[in-house]
Amino acid sequence: MDMLSKRQIKYFKSLQLKKYRDQERLFLVEGAKGVGEVMNSSFHINTLLATEDFLSGINSEDLNVFRVKEDVLQQAGTFKSNNAAIAVVEMPDSIQETTSDKGITLVLDDVRDPGNLGTIIRIADWYGIRKIICSEETADFYNPKVINSTMGSFTRVQLVYTNLSNWLAKVDLPVYGALLNGENIYNEELKSDAIVVMGNESKGISESVQKYINKPVLIPGRGGAESLNVAVSTAVVLDNFFR
Repeated sequence: MDMLSKRQIKYFKSLQLKKYRDQERLFLVEGAKGVGEVMNSSFHINTLLATEDFLSGINSEDLNVFRVKEDVLQQAGTFKSNNAAIAVVEMPDSIQETTSDKGITLVLDDVRDPGNLGTIIRIADWYGIRKIICSEETADFYNPKVINSTMGSFTRVQLVYTNLSNWLAKVDLPVYGALLNGENIYNEELKSDAIVVMGNESKGISESVQKYINKPVLIPGRGGAESLNVAVSTAVVLDNFFR
């Protein structure tokens, strides 16, 4: 086993914070599933902290590897239990902010909860959506909770952070948005090339973004719940576009 100093463990742990992730251009991927996905992607692993059991099942020949025990993974990462690995991964170059006239483009307006964002990325991956446009206030893609919630889908879905009003002003497509005053989504003839906007967990879609929505839609409720979680709503809305 390789002995990591307290300073090294502190350094890896610091990558849980956005300030240090941005400074180092590195982020953490934890657990067998996530690390396995990143190893089979175009992402570049800077350092791998892994147990002997995990290393016995992979080809780590070209990786910078520290062989560690489970307690080190727990100290450096966010998982309460991790018997596999933590990958310290390099952030890719910034993604170009483009508009597309083909397929569904998902837009997130101020989705703050990392778990929700991670789940939405996983949902987007399920429906074959490869890029999500996010407001600058949306949770950080590289937050460990986001990465872990995607269950590996972060390797296939790209996020672009931008000023949504400026971006939507350039769009020449139907812009759907989940709004309480929208039309029943089950009765709408939905376009296959479109923008789909989902809003903040408590406030919904901001007024500055609402003015660009020309196709407001509503998921009609039939019970007593006041609202749906934004990730659940995203799944329902997207499923209607692909039905």
